[in-house]
Amino acid sequence: MTHNVALITDTTADIPDTLLSQYGIDLVPLTVVWGDKTYLDHIELSAEAFYEGLPTNPAHPQTSQPSPHDFVQAYNQAAAAGAEEIMAILISAALSGTCQSAVQAATLVDIPVHVVDSMATTGSLAFQVLAAAREREQGAPSAAELAQAMLSAAETVRSKVQLYVALDTLEYLRLGGRIGNASAFIGSLFDIKPLIQVPTTTGTVEPVQRVRSRKRSIETLYRAFFGMVDVARPLHVAVMHGAAPEAAQRLAERIRHDYDPVEMWINHTGPVLGVHTGPGTVALAGYSE
Repeated sequence: MTHNVALITDTTADIPDTLLSQYGIDLVPLTVVWGDKTYLDHIELSAEAFYEGLPTNPAHPQTSQPSPHDFVQAYNQAAAAGAEEIMAILISAALSGTCQSAVQAATLVDIPVHVVDSMATTGSLAFQVLAAAREREQGAPSAAELAQAMLSAAETVRSKVQLYVALDTLEYLRLGGRIGNASAFIGSLFDIKPLIQVPTTTGTVEPVQRVRSRKRSIETLYRAFFGMVDVARPLHVAVMHGAAPEAAQRLAERIRHDYDPVEMWINHTGPVLGVHTGPGTVALAGYSE
């Protein structure tokens, strides 16, 4: 699929492969460093293989952002395919240096590049990218006008999108160094199931609530998310999970029954985010039109 404005995101967006293909969205992978091995997220290490190995591998995996060279390659490939401008909508700059690499790379190519800090990650980032992709389908008289329309569509979703995450443990977030203000949860004397969010006003991990059972954690997730979207309007919802497909499926079935969203999909939280959230994580992302 050829577009005069290329659309790029990174692998933390966790967009299902079917939607990537449908809308011609290009990916720049982050990297997972695991012991003495290095893997390109989504390309050399699948979510299934990652979560299967996580409990048994004694080494704690680390993550690394793409280099400017990685983005230069992606930009040049897009230009060679016919793109006149490029839009890169990427993981929150507060969580990763990916945006910084993309901005540096933009100065090294002979094509206009718009780097967008989504202030988000996983499904919250995904919906911004999909909004831009769907706007691109409408077309425009010029690549510059189309890029601006895509940017506006992504910004509109960013102003409304919500992301809530029910963790099975805080340990991976602590080990991964992305704990942000959720560090307030550390020091609890009890085995807690933390609920966190990544608001697009800050792009950082923020604490919401701590509960002491898995069942209550999922219920709190559900109520928190749907308390922040307008359920009277058409809903777009993503159910994300880290090796918890049954919980994700039950949640999706409940959402269909209660709210009948116009769009809903289920997908894994990929390896890069899984390093920080761990197995058993369930998340809701989405917005109302």
